[in-house]
Amino acid sequence: MSQATPFPPAPPRLPGIGGALAVIVLYFALQVGIGSALYLLAPRLPGMNGADLRALLVILTVLASTGLVAWTVRALWPFAWRQAAPPGFGLSRAGAAPYYALAVLLGLALPVFGSWLTQWLARGHAVSQDIKELGGTVSLGLRLPLALLVATVGPLVEELLFRGLLLSALLRRVPAGWAVAASSLLFALVHLPDLGFLWYAVPNLALLAAVLAWLRLRSSSLWPAVLAHGVNNLLALAAWFTG
Repeated sequence: MSQATPFPPAPPRLPGIGGALAVIVLYFALQVGIGSALYLLAPRLPGMNGADLRALLVILTVLASTGLVAWTVRALWPFAWRQAAPPGFGLSRAGAAPYYALAVLLGLALPVFGSWLTQWLARGHAVSQDIKELGGTVSLGLRLPLALLVATVGPLVEELLFRGLLLSALLRRVPAGWAVAASSLLFALVHLPDLGFLWYAVPNLALLAAVLAWLRLRSSSLWPAVLAHGVNNLLALAAWFTG
């Protein structure tokens, strides 16, 4: 009696460009939805001024949105979640130690160059950012957790979405240069609402995203990009505590 030939294992599920864009839209939709829901409950919180209340809502909204999106990405693409190189998302421990040192250096240098580039393009026009203005007005008790959120959770979820999920999906369809350019431009454009839709900072953000994509690809890990992104944000927020 002949033995039945076993079926080959099903290929692992990998993200497509449409799926990656859908998750990015989901993340920002969750921010709007959760933020709006929390705002309706805000009048029930006594003894808190407007700036502190807004900061608290931002913290809770980002934490909830990040948790839901991370769970969704891992549930949809468990194989890619564990893999280092594309089409994986780079959430392994892979990556040579020099890339982490380089990530810190780049995270320190990029805000300086980016600020100069933005001011040069703005030609004297004011360039504001909602999160920076908010952080400069809240009490110290909320300024610290808000800064921690911007320097840790924010970079982690944005790197997962843009240099993990989207970049990996693009690399399956187009050459690396086009994949980096497309993901970097989208990264810059989604920050326009926070910048009051002023275009002056878009080149700086696109450059930052391209450098982060280079780090992710060269190190075969997402963590150097997360580190550089976090250092970049932390340096940009230094005025909250030194001004």
